Amino acid sequence: MFHSLCRAVPLLLRRGLKQTVVTRMSMEKPLILATALGTPGGMYQCFAPVIEKHFTIISSEEFSQNRERFADKIRAIFVWGGVLVPDRDLLQLLPNLEVVVNGGVGVDHLDIPLINSFGVKVSNTPNVVDNATADMGMALMLASARKLFYGQNYSLCHEEEDMPESSMGTDVSGATLGIIGMGRIGYKIAKRAQGFEMKILYHNRNRRKEEEERAVGARYCAEMVELLRESDFVMVVVNLSPQTHKLIGARELAMMKPTATLINVSRGLVVDQDALVDSLQRGVIRAAALDVTYPEPLPRGHPLLALPNVIALPHMGTHTLETTQLMIERMVTNALAALNGGQPPDEVKV
Repeated sequence: MFHSLCRAVPLLLRRGLKQTVVTRMSMEKPLILATALGTPGGMYQCFAPVIEKHFTIISSEEFSQNRERFADKIRAIFVWGGVLVPDRDLLQLLPNLEVVVNGGVGVDHLDIPLINSFGVKVSNTPNVVDNATADMGMALMLASARKLFYGQNYSLCHEEEDMPESSMGTDVSGATLGIIGMGRIGYKIAKRAQGFEMKILYHNRNRRKEEEERAVGARYCAEMVELLRESDFVMVVVNLSPQTHKLIGARELAMMKPTATLINVSRGLVVDQDALVDSLQRGVIRAAALDVTYPEPLPRGHPLLALPNVIALPHMGTHTLETTQLMIERMVTNALAALNGGQPPDEVKV
């Protein structure tokens, strides 16, 4: 019996080793390709646990140095900030890629038909960015109207105690706000503007239901020109598409009041920047407040940065701790759905 037991031990060990290997393989997390966390263009390091709970992150640099090792193991790409953008060459290297997950709503930097042609799905993170973006729209409007940056600079550098006449701002309360693009974010902006007793106009591809208009006190403008001529503040909240590329140019700026302010929280290329610089320099409109430009950030010495009636941010609309956390959690949700054979809840189709 002793000898039988001795003969059985190696077999049990082999079976145990095989089971251990299988268990280890089953416990391995799927590999995703992403810009290295904590590096320029990458997600912040503080959010690593959110991703690493479910995935093993392979950085772009690590992948480029060990393509043979990782190419057939990468199952998802996390796109953040448009730094790592999958092109044909990259897609051809990843035979088991299942999904490209974009952080943020805009996907104009992704060639979705190309990605789909490889049998790969694409998703983004809508909804979770709505409140932060709407807050930024209101913040830009208030900061521009009340000349907050001027006041800050005056406090830092003033030589006299009395501020000049040019330091006076303009009221937001009771003014007319024209919203171009009354989707989810545009509607949230209208809700916030209600608190300032603003008159709200909007232009959209499709008119909203009457009860939705009444809820925020908004009036529909079938033609954008009507909105441009009547608004004290024009806020652009549209997706970038071939139809909205340079939607606001010299012609549209000339239709605005000379006392009006243009606010852009959509995409930089929705506004013709050269036309905007010219209009601001010639006093065609009062001011501009921009969360988005092209490129982002603007290079030092760009004409827009030299104008005292311009606020130009480096695309900070969703740049909060809470919203970024939600975006990354949603990216994880989309990726897990795809890798488990399902449809990502935020799949983008063209």
